Formats: sequence, structure tokens, C-alpha cells
Amino acid sequence: QVQLVESGGGFVQAGDSLTLSCAASGRSFGMGWFRQAQGKEREFVAAISWSASSTYYADSVKGRFTISRDNAKNTVYLQMNSLKPEDTAVYYCAARRTNQIAVKDYDYHYWGQGTQVTVSS
Repeated sequence: QVQLVESGGGFVQAGDSLTLSCAASGRSFGMGWFRQAQGKEREFVAAISWSASSTYYADSVKGRFTISRDNAKNTVYLQMNSLKPEDTAVYYCAARRTNQIAVKDYDYHYWGQGTQVTVSS
């Protein structure tokens, strides 16, 4: 069993930057970030393989967000730049039992509790 704890959410202005962190209690393989805005379905944001050799981004965040990881710390990060009001959501960290990245939430086995990101215009 892997427990995930997100941190780093907050209230920012449009154009600002924010970095989310996800600390895992044990070794995790493929990792991802998802988000869910109020009244909307959860959507994929970014994913990274265990070795960090592979990353993948949703078109809506490509060029603005960067996913990275520090396996020595069992931590995954999401650097978010040029934030927009439409990025407002609860952001969830997720982990897989396999190394490959995935974009579907049902491919992930463990989930964090989420951290709120609010971007004001």
C-alpha cells in the first residue's frame, strides 16, 4: 500500500507560479497529476515514468506545467507557471504499480487526498 500526500496548493493571481509536491510513503512507479474543477469530471494533467525518462502532458497545460520527481525522496512535483483562472481545481497525485505512464485515472492504483489550487483573475 502506498500513501500519497499532496501539498503546495493555494490562492494565486493569474500569471503566477505554484509548485505542488506529492510525497509517497513507499516506492511508487509511474506517477501522475489529475485535477477536478467544481462541477466537472476529473481530468488528466501530467504523468511521469519512474525513471523520469518519459513525461506526458495534457494539451491544456503543455508548455506551462512541468512534472518531475526525486526518487530518493519518493516525491513528485508539478511546477505550474503562467497560471490561468481555468486552472482552478483540486489537484490529485496518483501512483501506479507499473513503470509506464498513463493518462486514464483508472490506470492508477493509489490516490492522494488532493490540494486546492485557486487562480484569481
